[in-house]
Amino acid sequence: MILDDLSLQFWLSPAVLGVVGLLVGSFLNVVIHRLPLMMERQWWGDVAAQLGDAESHRRVFGRGPAPEIAGQSESLLKSVEALPPLGLARPASRCPHCGHRIRWYENVPLVSWIVLRGRCSACGASIGWRYPLVELLTGALFALIAWRLGPTTSTMLWCVAAALLVAMSAIDWDTTVLPDTLTLSLLWMGLLAAAAGGLPGVDLRTSVIGAAAGYGALWAVYWVFRLATGKEGMGFGDFKLLAALGAWLGWTALLPIVLGASIVGAIAGLAMKAAGALREGRFVPFGPFLAAAGLAVMLLGPSEVLQWMGW
Repeated sequence: MILDDLSLQFWLSPAVLGVVGLLVGSFLNVVIHRLPLMMERQWWGDVAAQLGDAESHRRVFGRGPAPEIAGQSESLLKSVEALPPLGLARPASRCPHCGHRIRWYENVPLVSWIVLRGRCSACGASIGWRYPLVELLTGALFALIAWRLGPTTSTMLWCVAAALLVAMSAIDWDTTVLPDTLTLSLLWMGLLAAAAGGLPGVDLRTSVIGAAAGYGALWAVYWVFRLATGKEGMGFGDFKLLAALGAWLGWTALLPIVLGASIVGAIAGLAMKAAGALREGRFVPFGPFLAAAGLAVMLLGPSEVLQWMGW
């Protein structure tokens, strides 16, 4: 038992989990890049199938599809099927500029980027700074969670949650899409972890109320804003993300999460507007700020965050 305790303290120590976080962050870079592409492929396949659904066309439009639509469906479906396989594990990572296959020693988290000076070893093309940033951020979060919670089951659970939050934040920032694969996985993991007693201070009842209240709060804000302005102020993925955070942290954490995310998001939006960096549509994704606020509340505690905000 003593050996088991010592082993657990070692493997779940901040130093070890920090290194594990660097490795996980390297994989998250793959998820961030490939998952949206995999989703888009699926969407184009769905479009092709819908275009070829004569019965659906007849139900909606009262007549069968024109011949050119059927031809578009077949052509699009063949184009989608002709694409090379794409998954999270395969194909191997390559330089997007020259196609050089990245060898294992060129893919050591953080170290390889520094040694290569942020450039491809084959063609010298620049490797984006976000790759090492994601690795460093994930490693830091894993280490902070281990420092905050100690060598416990909760530490392992929250490291998984942090990894999902990092991935979905980057994807949302790039695409303004929060994949259901990530948000719903995080939601169900939180509910199951609470049911199993793996989340300190959050039982199943508190978790379920947190999930329902998190989703309902942003759903209500969405509809009030839409009825008042005729515009959509946020996406449904934001509802699911706040529901997931409510499941992990309980309903008492929702207020500091929403307030913190709104304040930081507004400041970031104003700064980007002043710098002319707002994307088309002039909006800033809300998901990354919700995720950051959720992690801050987990690490500091809801009352501490509210006190820091002057509430």
